[in-house]
Amino acid sequence: MKKDDKASISLKKVISVSIILLLFMSISVMAVNSKVKTVRIILSNGYEMDVLTTKEKVSDILDENHIILLPDENVIPDKNGSISDNNTIRITNDSNLEIKTAEVLQTSSDITVESLLEENYGNVVEKLVVEQNTIPFETVTNDVSTGTGAKKEVVKQKGVDGVSETTYKVKYQDDVEISRSEYSTQIIKEPVSKVVEIKDVEVASRSTVNRANANAEQIATAANAVQNATNNGNSLAAKVEGKTPSVVTLNASAYTASTCGKSPNSSGYGITSSGARASAWCTLAAGKGYPVGTIMYIPYFANKPNGGWFVVQDRGGAISNNKVDIYMNTYNECINFGRRNLECYVYVP
Repeated sequence: MKKDDKASISLKKVISVSIILLLFMSISVMAVNSKVKTVRIILSNGYEMDVLTTKEKVSDILDENHIILLPDENVIPDKNGSISDNNTIRITNDSNLEIKTAEVLQTSSDITVESLLEENYGNVVEKLVVEQNTIPFETVTNDVSTGTGAKKEVVKQKGVDGVSETTYKVKYQDDVEISRSEYSTQIIKEPVSKVVEIKDVEVASRSTVNRANANAEQIATAANAVQNATNNGNSLAAKVEGKTPSVVTLNASAYTASTCGKSPNSSGYGITSSGARASAWCTLAAGKGYPVGTIMYIPYFANKPNGGWFVVQDRGGAISNNKVDIYMNTYNECINFGRRNLECYVYVP
């Protein structure tokens, strides 16, 4: 081999080695410039994670770790900015941001939202809070009555309140509640409905007449009624002044001339069995236990034109000693009154 050829080969080797050295140095510089660092990422739920990265931009670091921001979340530093000197990325939601912003405005215009969040985020705590609530029972009413007589309510089943349990996610800042949202609700105890039946008042088949003398309170009531009615010119009350009545409970209904089976053209139309013409708010039909002329004071009718004073003038096929029939002007008045048990003060002649 010639000396010139050997020199040429040596020169090529030197050039090749130089190129390799230059490439190695460039890679080393790039490696230095792309230094791997540890970055702490704090999620909005408080979870923390440390990641290794060579990235500087916040969005690149999040993408690298497959972290996607929700619509109500924010990131500090800004996702388009670079990682801060403390190598920490903090994700928070809008409600936290609003609270901290308010504190910033109250404290100083020189303090940024980001710095305040980084300093005080640890004071926000989220807890699950369970609360029990009452479920009011409903009332179910069943009307099993018939006719237009007196009625009463009977409780067939008592109502019982139910209980529900609701779990809330509650956020506290320095032990002060700042927000809550319902997490779940379940019924612990179902409510029991109250069941009420409306029934007809049953009229006892045996006599309900109380023959006992009136007590002191009833005597005083009767005396006051007599005095007031006498002062107002009521002739029936004047007839019993100074007398003590017996107090009875009678089942009362109402009738009028058109319900007595007589034609309006009949000579006996509107005439009672005593021979007197029936008069509204005066005439009573009663059983044979009450002689014609017996005067009764019925407090239920105290506000009527007669002041509650009646006289027995009539009989009836369906009228027994525990019943009384009150004469009224019209059939509609009778239907509206219906049938009911009334306390009566009886003055037998």
